[in-house]
Amino acid sequence: MSASRARVLIRGLYAVTPDNVDSARLIELTTAALGGGAHVVQYRNKSGDSAAMLAQTRALKTLCAAHGATLIVNDHVDLALAADADGVHLGKDDGSCAEAREMLGPDKILGISCYDSLDAARAAAVSGADYVAFGSFFPSRVKPGAVRPPLDLLTRAKAELDVPIVAIGGITAANADRLAGAGADAVAVITALFDANDVRAAAKELIASFESRHEPK
Repeated sequence: MSASRARVLIRGLYAVTPDNVDSARLIELTTAALGGGAHVVQYRNKSGDSAAMLAQTRALKTLCAAHGATLIVNDHVDLALAADADGVHLGKDDGSCAEAREMLGPDKILGISCYDSLDAARAAAVSGADYVAFGSFFPSRVKPGAVRPPLDLLTRAKAELDVPIVAIGGITAANADRLAGAGADAVAVITALFDANDVRAAAKELIASFESRHEPK
C-alpha cells in the first residue's frame, strides 16, 4: 500500500473497541463512535472465542464500510483475512511484521506497535508496515504499566518515516491536541471514547481537539 493511501485511511480518531462486550453493545458503541467522526476502528478482543470474534468482526466490517471507515483487527491476521477486514495491528508478541505482510498481501493495512522505539518503527517500515504506533503517552487504565515515550518521539518519527504515525495511551480531549502538534497523524483511544456517557459527543470532542493542532503532511 502506498504511503499516501495509508495516510488517507489512518488519520484522525482511531477508535479501539473495548473488550468483553456483547455483540449488540459492540455495534451500538461503534456506531456512535463512527457517527461522531471516527475514521478507523480497531477490533480488540482478548478473551472471545473464535466463532464469536469472527461474527463480530464481520458485523463491524459491514458497519465500517457503511460509514466509509477502516476496520483493523488487533493481533489476529487469520481473523482479519477470514472477515475481509481492511487490515491488522500487531504488538511485539503477535508475530513477525514481514510474515504478516506476506500473509496479508500488498493491499491490506498492516500496523505495528513500536512503544517507545524509533528503531523498531524504522524496522517495521522496512518490513512492510503501513503505519506505526507509539505509546503510552499518558497514564492508561488499559495498560497501566506501559512504557511512556516522550512527545518528541512523534516529531522525530514524523520527520523520518514515510508512514502514518499513531499515538496511543491515556488520550483525552484535553491532551489530543498535544499529540497532533507533536506530529501524530491519528490518536488511538479506548477509555475516553467508549467509557463516555455520550460516545458520539466524546468522539466529536476528541476530533475537535486533535484537528485544532493537526496539519496534514
